[in-house]
Amino acid sequence: MGFDWHKSSQLQWNSMSQQWNQNSEEMWESGSRKTIIPLFSKYINPASGMILDAGCGDGYGTMMLGKLGFHVMGMDLSEEMVTKAKERITPDINIEFHQGDIISMPFGPEAFSGILSINCLEWVQSPLAALCELKRVLQKDGILCLGVLGPTAAPRQHSYKRLYGEKVVCNTMMPWEFARLAEENGFAILEGQGVYKRGVDEKLLGSLSEELKQALTFLWIFIMQKK
Repeated sequence: MGFDWHKSSQLQWNSMSQQWNQNSEEMWESGSRKTIIPLFSKYINPASGMILDAGCGDGYGTMMLGKLGFHVMGMDLSEEMVTKAKERITPDINIEFHQGDIISMPFGPEAFSGILSINCLEWVQSPLAALCELKRVLQKDGILCLGVLGPTAAPRQHSYKRLYGEKVVCNTMMPWEFARLAEENGFAILEGQGVYKRGVDEKLLGSLSEELKQALTFLWIFIMQKK
């Protein structure tokens, strides 16, 4: 039997779910993801309609959006992640979680006014297919907030074994590559924001081009609008 990317990705994230769950609060509240919800919220509001959190992990970011008044559907490939995410559901926030594959989502066309998808496309066999599926379920003029790993991101180590000819579940892209892919496939980029490791003096970044800023990042966040 050949290499099953989908199944391998699912097993990988199932095995990482406990560790992820232990670290997610710090990531979203004060770590590498702390700026994402405030940035997304600049472009979309709770009255706009339902939001999709595609690749929601253990649902911490979904919960944060719910607390801001958004109605959010969280979806993840890993059933272990979804199980942990469902523990975040409380009567005071309007969130729900389902297991699903970003390559083939169980939603109708233009079902969502906005989509959040952070570090998800790196773990699918075809980032283009996933991007087109996100476009399909997003309303016209809807907002997509999508994060891709930057060149300095430690998770890139998951792709190292490819150099030995091994099959790996990691399809990392440079931020500029994803930007080009998005613009060629129906999205307008409205804003970009970098997340940097300790040691990068962000005060010195102002004089750099966007390409050089991206080269130093752990994570690059795109705000895009469906044309």
